[in-house]
Amino acid sequence: MAVNVIMLGPPGAGKGTQGERFAMGHRIPRISTGDILRDEIHSGSTLGKAAKIVMDRGELVSDQVMIDIVTERLARPDVSNGFVLDGFPRTVAQAEALDRLMAGRSDPLIVLDIVVPEAELARRLGSRMICESCGHNADGRETRPGVCHFCGGKLTQRTDDNAAVVLERFKVYQTATKPLVDFYRARPTFRTINGAQSQADVAKDLVAAVEAINGAKLASGGGKR
Repeated sequence: MAVNVIMLGPPGAGKGTQGERFAMGHRIPRISTGDILRDEIHSGSTLGKAAKIVMDRGELVSDQVMIDIVTERLARPDVSNGFVLDGFPRTVAQAEALDRLMAGRSDPLIVLDIVVPEAELARRLGSRMICESCGHNADGRETRPGVCHFCGGKLTQRTDDNAAVVLERFKVYQTATKPLVDFYRARPTFRTINGAQSQADVAKDLVAAVEAINGAKLASGGGKR
């Protein structure tokens, strides 16, 4: 059985960390639309330049651009055993498009909403850094302060994590993204995860939720990464 997971939650909830951990543990690709867009920005592409202007304001890139990115990514063969989507969908229109993309798949779309109090989210975002070289998101627990433990590059604050932009991102989440919870809540494949716990406990609850939905214990290593 393929494992198709959506990670929902506000900025700073830990979607990227938990999504990567789950994907690596089950050898399925983690598809981060934020990472894809940042790669485009780093490359200086036309899409990247346009996306940077929008993201630096704390706003969302247009639905159609995001839908096109995900449509292309889900057409690749490495998602045959499942995937973890992080950063998509962010609007109901994107969710409806994803339902259309999933129409030909027999395995369920599992929706996990990571919930964290707003004060904790603000604290996390204020201390988050990004590597200028490889784009890794650091969480303040690096062995060498200011240095990426993956490539040794310099860590700097993300332009979308300063105080003014953080407030704007919260507002955007409340108005555009939070309605996704209402869109998915009634589905039997929807679960809420307490994201205020330790990373290990969040990961444990996440796996338990997916196992409960699939009705059987997940076997790690079920596909190719």
